[in-house]
Amino acid sequence: MTDRERNKLAKLREIVKPYKALLFDVDGTLADNMHAHKAAYVATAKEYGIDLDANLIDETAGWPTVAVAEEISKRYHTPLDALEFASRKSAIFIEQHIQHTQPISFVRELLLENVGKKKIGIVSGGSRSTLQITLQVIDVHDKYEVLVCAGDTPEGKPSPAPFLLCAELLDVPPQDCIVFEDGDPGVQGAISAGMGWVRIDQL
Repeated sequence: MTDRERNKLAKLREIVKPYKALLFDVDGTLADNMHAHKAAYVATAKEYGIDLDANLIDETAGWPTVAVAEEISKRYHTPLDALEFASRKSAIFIEQHIQHTQPISFVRELLLENVGKKKIGIVSGGSRSTLQITLQVIDVHDKYEVLVCAGDTPEGKPSPAPFLLCAELLDVPPQDCIVFEDGDPGVQGAISAGMGWVRIDQL
């Protein structure tokens, strides 16, 4: 870990003290893999004849893949089967990128330090199968109590629903939970859920 990362970890240690539960996003928060997700989206879009601007993936950070596919369809005025697109994107990501995933070290360290001390949940817009592989590759697959992912609630981020479900399953009131995110949709969801939050990319 670099000195800069150690400083960020020290800040996070102070921030989490009053909270009983830590809720982590995965892509771009625990896992340093947003570049890989963008590449998979761009490659999938290309198969559909779309020259995708990867900035759209930053805008929709935390959205379920199906919802991102629907947004691509709308913005590029191209009818897409969102489920088919999402399935293909996941396949490209798993085949070409997932095994090279590195953790964001200071966030992963915070999670590991709090195992057994605070409740730990994972809240992501990704599919359960892909997330489980990612969490295994960065070696936190057995370090959390609850995993809430795409399809577990009627609406994904920026809705508060995934966060509220996670808090309920952890048996911790929302105000005693803090959310770790790297995108605005997740932060919006955390605020709507009445939880604390940190943008780890803005520390």
